[in-house]
Amino acid sequence: MRLSQLGELGLLAELERRGLILGVEHDAAQLGDGLVVTQDVLVEGIHFRLDWLTWRELGFRAAAVNLSDLAASGATPEALLVTFAAPASTSLADAIALYEGIAETGVAVVGGDTSSAADVVVGVTAVGRAERVPGRAGARPDDLLVVTGPLGAAGAAFRRGEYARPPLRLDEGRRLARHAHAMLDLSDGLAVDAAHLARRSDVRCVVDLDAVPLTGGATLDDLGFGEDFELLAAVEDADGFPVVGRVEDGEGVMLLHAGAPYDLHGYEHFSPVAQR
Repeated sequence: MRLSQLGELGLLAELERRGLILGVEHDAAQLGDGLVVTQDVLVEGIHFRLDWLTWRELGFRAAAVNLSDLAASGATPEALLVTFAAPASTSLADAIALYEGIAETGVAVVGGDTSSAADVVVGVTAVGRAERVPGRAGARPDDLLVVTGPLGAAGAAFRRGEYARPPLRLDEGRRLARHAHAMLDLSDGLAVDAAHLARRSDVRCVVDLDAVPLTGGATLDDLGFGEDFELLAAVEDADGFPVVGRVEDGEGVMLLHAGAPYDLHGYEHFSPVAQR
């Protein structure tokens, strides 16, 4: 069995079945006393191309995708640890620009590692604290599905040969975490991420694509690209956030456009075409 046959979720399920990982089901790990930790890695040629973005933008992006997981956990960031691997020919100016981009997030780097490598790899661990982490498993029938902002920016930018800068939704995450039954960030596409919530909560998510706010220039198909890093939450009270659907008894995800089912794919690591 190859990873291309299993996919990311299949790999995690197999590791969990063997007792090699524990409770890997939410955007971040909860370690007690409100401590929340998450980690993501960006690999050149898979997650980014340096002819499409600057080193500074790469640094901001590497930090922001982790802070998005903290936002989905209702957490306040406390620190970052950064692992940076790159060819030895990389200039000092480029390395400094990378860390300047990370510093733009306002969260301090307190540790990490560096290494030489054939390609650029940036791994970030983000540490924060949360009073309440909604997780993905608490959505209830009759909940509303809300998002924190317009979607489709990443897909639209990619079609232009660019990358959209990830938003930081930390304030919105803390606000929603006070009452949301479930919440996650939209990193793999609306359909895929809604399916994560539906599966963990044992419910069906019905999404009205015509109600989804779109970034200017984005199309419905751009919602399948992922990397919007807005938050999707299941709530009783929309609290001013855009309502894009509802939670029902059942399973899986139903996407509707003009009242009819709409097919929308998403992103999964280890797929033969999984690169951005």
